[in-house]
Amino acid sequence: MGRLDGKVAIITGAARGQGEAEARLFASEGAKVVLGDVLDDDGEQVAASIGDNARYVHLDVSQEADWTAAVAAAADMGSLRVLVNNAAIIRPAAIEDTSLDDYMEVINVNQVGTFLGMKAVFESMKMAGGGSIVNISSIDGQQSKNGLISYSASKFAIRGMTKTAAIEWGRFDIRVNSIHPGGVNTPMGNPNNDPRAEKEPYIFHPIARVGEPIEIAYAALFLASDEASYITGSEVNVDGGWRAGLITPGLPGTDFVVEYGYDTD
Repeated sequence: MGRLDGKVAIITGAARGQGEAEARLFASEGAKVVLGDVLDDDGEQVAASIGDNARYVHLDVSQEADWTAAVAAAADMGSLRVLVNNAAIIRPAAIEDTSLDDYMEVINVNQVGTFLGMKAVFESMKMAGGGSIVNISSIDGQQSKNGLISYSASKFAIRGMTKTAAIEWGRFDIRVNSIHPGGVNTPMGNPNNDPRAEKEPYIFHPIARVGEPIEIAYAALFLASDEASYITGSEVNVDGGWRAGLITPGLPGTDFVVEYGYDTD
């Protein structure tokens, strides 16, 4: 018996990367999955490879009409119980080099898209007697770094919207939680598919490597399932310990980083 048997899920940004991993995992656990994306050829191929329990729809998350169509597609498959707001873009730039158009492009996809998605599924989940919304934020929605003015703003907003929705919709048994990944080995996180990017930026992290999409997908699966029935408004970090703190060379307890050239003896 699958952990999502009888549930229909909408997953955005599902044509590749983390969203694809979530779609495949959810389907393997019994869910019927609506894959949404703007990469139509890739999305169609992923849905076809999953099989009869998957359907692809063109979904620009910043467009209300596309959300209406996605919810209708989910209704054709059964009872909509899960939404994973995964779609995101990133446009790194210094603040002074970020135009308003560039800034708003990120806000419209990441922040407005998440808002529209939650709003679009609310009535269906309310009528179904409850559901689970999983909003993919980031550790950059808990802290930030240079060059990420628009991305970090959008991910902080998702963190806040998640808590507001959890407060308002808990009485309908609609749970709303956020996941905060660290680095993830996806086309967005590692666009050049550089093997060095899988380890070198993380040498001072407790788990000294990049995360894989399936590792975030398993966290989303848990939050989507009935196993998380008393969890709402929470932040789940899947970041290899990044937010716990970084290793400090020269202090005790760091012998395992000798291989990177930081011998503490």
